[in-house]
Amino acid sequence: MTDRLDFYPTGTGAAEQLAALAGADAIRAKILIVDDDQRNLLAASEILADPAIDLVLANSPEEALRRALREDFAVILLDVQMPRMDGYEVAALIRSRSRTARVPILFLTAHNKDDMHIFRGYSAGAVDYVFKPIQPLVLKSKVDVFVDLYRKTEEIKRKAAAEKQLLLENLRVRGEKLEAEQALRRQAEHQAAVLRGLPIALYTSPLGVEDRRLHFTNDSIERITGFSRDAFAKSSLWESRLEAEDWDRVLAALRTVSEAGAVALEYRWRNADGTERHILDQIAVNCDESGTAVELFGMWFDVTERKELELSLQHASKLEAVGRLTGGIAHDFNNMLSIVIGNLDLMKGSLQGNEKALRRIESAIEGAQRCAELTSRLLAFSRRSPLQPREIDFTSFIPGLIKLLERTLGERITISANVEPNLPEVCVDHAQLEAALINLAVNARDAMPDGGTLSICIQRRDAPAAGCVEDSSSVEIAVADSGTGMSPAILARVFEPFFTTKEAGKGTGLGLSMVYGFVQQSGGTISVDSSPDQGTRFVITLPALVSRNCTSQDIDPGMTAGASNPINGAGKAVLVVEDDADVRSTVVSTLETLAFRVLSAQDGSEALRLLQMETNIALVFSDVNMPGATNGIELGHTIRQRWPQMPILLTSGYLREDQDTNGFELLQKPYRASDLVEMLRILLSDSREETTFE
Repeated sequence: MTDRLDFYPTGTGAAEQLAALAGADAIRAKILIVDDDQRNLLAASEILADPAIDLVLANSPEEALRRALREDFAVILLDVQMPRMDGYEVAALIRSRSRTARVPILFLTAHNKDDMHIFRGYSAGAVDYVFKPIQPLVLKSKVDVFVDLYRKTEEIKRKAAAEKQLLLENLRVRGEKLEAEQALRRQAEHQAAVLRGLPIALYTSPLGVEDRRLHFTNDSIERITGFSRDAFAKSSLWESRLEAEDWDRVLAALRTVSEAGAVALEYRWRNADGTERHILDQIAVNCDESGTAVELFGMWFDVTERKELELSLQHASKLEAVGRLTGGIAHDFNNMLSIVIGNLDLMKGSLQGNEKALRRIESAIEGAQRCAELTSRLLAFSRRSPLQPREIDFTSFIPGLIKLLERTLGERITISANVEPNLPEVCVDHAQLEAALINLAVNARDAMPDGGTLSICIQRRDAPAAGCVEDSSSVEIAVADSGTGMSPAILARVFEPFFTTKEAGKGTGLGLSMVYGFVQQSGGTISVDSSPDQGTRFVITLPALVSRNCTSQDIDPGMTAGASNPINGAGKAVLVVEDDADVRSTVVSTLETLAFRVLSAQDGSEALRLLQMETNIALVFSDVNMPGATNGIELGHTIRQRWPQMPILLTSGYLREDQDTNGFELLQKPYRASDLVEMLRILLSDSREETTFE
């Protein structure tokens, strides 16, 4: 038999490896000798004894079958004449098992030498006969043939298995190599894609400041700026697109780069499409082998998005700072204003006929209300002012606004309005929206000292408003003027609190800040577009109504402003809950002038005790923020549970973000006595008790 190792083209190393895997030197043969006579077993084992052969002796057919099923044998020597089961039956059973079907069987017999028995033996699966008495040389020769055949077969099997293992190992190695190559290729492609996508461009440049020719080494510069690499080879391009305000600072830094070795510049640069981008230019000096500076090596980073995020963060920080400052003083400040305004209203009643004193009181009240408005604007800017959103019908809202604007802006301003029909429903605080639009209109008037046009356009917008992905439509309110416009520097700060371009004493710098805060708090966005001598256009985008806490049945103070008859509180008791003694005294005095019987409590616990003692209280008027375990909102919910029909009116100078007055009427401090009267009129007219008026 030809050694198959000769067929491997991989050299002697592979052949040695294959031989080691095959384990040719380790092949041992087993021989099963079956005879019921122990003497015959001993004689056969003496003849076949060999260090490289394992002899297995079985003295019964059953033992022979058990060993044949458990072990692999090169040849089986089987006696024909045995008790219980002769050799033919045992051979047939061995041949019927797949494990032993091909094991050579030699019959040992001293009888049955005729042709018929020999034919039966071959039919049962025997490959040869050995007749007793056994001739050692004959038995040894025949067995050696089958042992040698077994070893060769096993060697071929092992070599085949080794070949298969080598082939599988080779396939595995090739597969791992292919996977590694693919991973490296994917990594290279990923890195290339990342580099292409990053707003980074590399360049070299001469040392001199006067010569700013930039030789870019990658094509991403065209994607970043819109200019090709060749365009930057012209020394005038970079200079011509640099923002003038950054010019001196950048050139001064460039003059020091040779000595410093590196410099990082940040400046504004105008792209090919005219848009202004913020560029971070990191420059390092490149030296030759002698250490002499020969050129500049630079990296361009487009950091516009980072700058916008920084500005947003700064704006958010200002919002938070103003909100914390205002929230900290709003409650106490509005309480003090409530005392001032409330007592001034009470004084008016005792000074009827004294027109001079009444004018002074009205002037004092107006000043106090301006103070309250200042606090309200600060709260609105910081998005901490409580809103009363209601569904709005622009077709009826805008005509009234236009009439108000015509009186406010004067005859030299031409006002036009265009309201698109079938607008989606919007939920917004009517008073705050009106104040915001008036604020924009007044600013537009100030930008048109010689007169001009103001246009208000309200239309549907199918794209969702920013931050309002729950709905696919919104309403866009555009307010445009033909005024002087704004420079980019002013435009960047237009919504900052306390920033104003007006003369001292003519502007607080909170008007547009209030508009910005109101729009943001309403879930919308506001943007502005303006250029010098090109006018200004503000766009407010409000999300369409989906599932907001909005109702068209909320009390609208404007709807009841015409009711001027005083309410008669005779026979009715009102419980006032207020922790500030001066405010409580002012409210009690105001209600007593209306003939109410007034009970007062300084906190929620005392109020609940009075409610349990008094059974004829017509209304509870409570402050929201009070010391103790129960605030006004919690007190209102407790009263609703125990006395469901009891009218409840809440008041507050400042509501925190976590305080929700939904379900209760709220009177914002400071308020006029007339505002309190109207709220009482509405609440008591809806109660179970009959209300009478003078």
